Amino acid sequence: MLNPIDADRVIHAGGASGVFPGQIHEGVAWWVGACLVVTQRADQIAVAHNEHPVIAAFADRFCRGAINAQHYACTVHTMGVQTREQLLARLRDLGGAPGAWLAGEDCEGATTVRICLFDGQGVELDDSNGLGKIRRLIAEDRVPIPVNDRAKGRIVPTPTPTWADSWTA
Repeated sequence: MLNPIDADRVIHAGGASGVFPGQIHEGVAWWVGACLVVTQRADQIAVAHNEHPVIAAFADRFCRGAINAQHYACTVHTMGVQTREQLLARLRDLGGAPGAWLAGEDCEGATTVRICLFDGQGVELDDSNGLGKIRRLIAEDRVPIPVNDRAKGRIVPTPTPTWADSWTA
């Protein structure tokens, strides 16, 4: 594994989190994205993030991992900057797709990165609904990779419309 992490320390409490740089890096987002698709057996997911400057790179890597997860050919609906609530609404709109909300926060000269993972019912992942399996896959360096080029998914920009956009449509 290139640039290993302490999986027990980083992958916990609803997703992955840690100080960047140091405990967590952009590659973790790729790994978690691929593992989310496989553990949830997802053919589509939604991803959103807050406006923190380092989070866009993490979100991009998360999406790229998700489209490269074994044979799932997952469609990743990337929503860009949205709130957690907007992401959860989009998961419902997608018929119960799993998803991720990524956030960064500066504190005392460091950036804490958080990748919140949700199952198809909008419930944060824990050890009973997939997070434990994700942790094990990463700790054992068994992150899923694509089986062939035809199994690759796609990333679709899917911003959530504002109330005014919905009203005029």
